[in-house]
Amino acid sequence: MSYLKTAILLAGLTGLFMGVGYLIGGASGAVIALVIAAATNIFAYWNSDRMVLSMYGAHEVDRNSAPDLVQLVAELAGRAGLPMPRVFVMDEAQPNAFATGRNPQNAAVAVTTGLMQQLSREELAGVIAHELAHIKNHDTLLMTITATIAGAISMLAQFGMFFGGHRSNNSGPGMIGSIAMMILAPLGAMLVQMAISRTREYAADDLGARICGQPMWLASALGKIASAAHVVPNPEAERNPATAHMFIINPLSGQGMDNLFTTHPSTENRIAALQQLAAQMGAQGGTLSVNDRGNYPRRGPWDRPSASRGPWG
Repeated sequence: MSYLKTAILLAGLTGLFMGVGYLIGGASGAVIALVIAAATNIFAYWNSDRMVLSMYGAHEVDRNSAPDLVQLVAELAGRAGLPMPRVFVMDEAQPNAFATGRNPQNAAVAVTTGLMQQLSREELAGVIAHELAHIKNHDTLLMTITATIAGAISMLAQFGMFFGGHRSNNSGPGMIGSIAMMILAPLGAMLVQMAISRTREYAADDLGARICGQPMWLASALGKIASAAHVVPNPEAERNPATAHMFIINPLSGQGMDNLFTTHPSTENRIAALQQLAAQMGAQGGTLSVNDRGNYPRRGPWDRPSASRGPWG
């Protein structure tokens, strides 16, 4: 199903890309846009993860530079039945995180310094488990390619404004058409992102809670991250809103037009779903009905009570 959704999404974005090309250059413009879209899809498949990590200045860490973080990721990856992903840290005050990579064998988890500073070890475990759930569900390919192509659509629409706005209505979209294209094309790309994002986040919350064994760890983390995201700006995300859907919580401040539509479901609804899952666990005596997702134990991976202090001291 994840591969089917990926194909549908890419087809929709490619069609939108061709539509913008047609408005700019007619039939030949559509053909050129199709070629560019195909090249973008291939490039994004192999390189979009590196592009996004580089965009946010993420640097890779290991057991020498960040032993606690890497050990935490390794323990949770083992519980999820996943290969050990690469671990990256972003020098960003806003607490947030995302996962990327074309498959579980080539995956990466990136967290901000703000996330490590503001969350407890248990809350951080919930966030990392959520990102590992995206990897296990093969969402990361979908997210990174979507970000790349949606950004390309926005750039093409802006180019159309410059190129087509000075042409007559017989040979191009004209000024009014160019302005409409500049607004509607990125909006269309955003709507395509929204079409799958909400159910994907709920599914990652559910599976992430099962991986770490404690739904309320993730629920608590979501509340803290959402509160901070409204007051702590993420400048790089503001400059690249097409990547916002990759983060566990929308990193955009909501002050610009890009935030009229959010790619994330309501944080309150996500927390409520996790509270319901926690209640289900209690009703079942601390066990989870996970069907084919693996029987993850209720207790955390460290077999110790939750601590109130931060994860690093």
